[in-house]
Amino acid sequence: MEEAEHALWRAAGLTVASRGSNIGWPRVAATFNFRHPLRFEDELEVVVRLAEVRTRALHYEHTIVRGSTTIGTGTMTTVCVRHEADGSMVTLPVPHDVVTALRRVLGGHAGR
Repeated sequence: MEEAEHALWRAAGLTVASRGSNIGWPRVAATFNFRHPLRFEDELEVVVRLAEVRTRALHYEHTIVRGSTTIGTGTMTTVCVRHEADGSMVTLPVPHDVVTALRRVLGGHAGR
């Protein structure tokens, strides 16, 4: 799911980890429910949906498919933070331009 998130951000012209930036997007929650097994070197597709944009977080839904078989579904929540010099993190509002760029790439797969 994380690889698919990174690919989504790249497609939107963004990155979740800009060099030299003190802004980050740690994952604060993740779930996954398997329906069918995967085997080594199976080719699969991960469909990402931006299910919800919160003030300080993005909530994604993922569906992993192999051909016409749904392998499983999952969710992931990331928050926007600023890394402080002492190692702590402070949450920040999700930048509007990030949401706009992600929604542009996702088209009909973007939530509220």
